[in-house]
Amino acid sequence: MEATRQDAWTKDEDIILAETVIRYIREGQTQLEAFKDVAKQLSRTSAACGFRWNATIRKSYQDAIQHAKEERKRAGRKQVFNDAEPSENAKRDTIDTAISLLEKMKRDYVMENQLTHQEQEKMIAHLKQENEALKTQNQRYEAAWKEMGELWNWVTNEQST
Repeated sequence: MEATRQDAWTKDEDIILAETVIRYIREGQTQLEAFKDVAKQLSRTSAACGFRWNATIRKSYQDAIQHAKEERKRAGRKQVFNDAEPSENAKRDTIDTAISLLEKMKRDYVMENQLTHQEQEKMIAHLKQENEALKTQNQRYEAAWKEMGELWNWVTNEQST
């Protein structure tokens, strides 16, 4: 039986990721910024979004990426690196993203520990069952050994008489 991962990507999430990254490229923003945006939308980490994009999605969107880059050039938009103090909105977005990330990490941590606890309970039940089966088997072996000892004594007594 093949279990579906709880954190598996859906087609809709893949589409959101692709559309967002392509839009960011078209607008002259970085893919890292796109990953942060998508992470917030999907309650995932930006690293997970970046990995999904680079490992799976990007290959299917090469034409769209190229087209977005050409549109960016035609519009005359260039990426600008600004060392100035971030705006209040940017600060709030960063804090909101951090909070969202921490909340997801907390949910994941609790979920992992619950699964671990559930798995431990299953393991304990299985071990108790196995222990009872082994006790029963051991009792049968002891009874068989005792019976063999009695037979041996009977045979040796019969032979000596």
